[in-house]
Amino acid sequence: MKNTAALTLAWILMAGLASPVNAGAGAGDAQAGEKLFKRICGGCHQVGESARAGFGPPLNAIFGRQAGSAAGYQYSDAMKSADIVWTRDTLTAYLEDPKAVVPGTRMIFWGLSDQEKIDNLLAYLQGFQPQ
Repeated sequence: MKNTAALTLAWILMAGLASPVNAGAGAGDAQAGEKLFKRICGGCHQVGESARAGFGPPLNAIFGRQAGSAAGYQYSDAMKSADIVWTRDTLTAYLEDPKAVVPGTRMIFWGLSDQEKIDNLLAYLQGFQPQ
């Protein structure tokens, strides 16, 4: 009985289900999110160690960041004045319909209606949060 409990606990820990990083993080496949990011976001945004502003701001450490605050990027007045902190919920809403969340944003993106794709993108971006 003790071995079964120990094996179950070990499996849970190895699966990452008890990890505080995953707590409330929602679903998502980071590998699928990486492919999607490269295809639909990577033309304007960068992530990673050498990420810099281009047509859009870098998206490292996006979770918990005030909208319009990444250094080195010239945001629209609408984004600079948006009273938004990027969370899973606000990013989900923004990815679904950017112009509804921040009217006047310069981001040229029609939105994503597929929740699985949004979850995958957010899982990928979560990997660029400071530890």
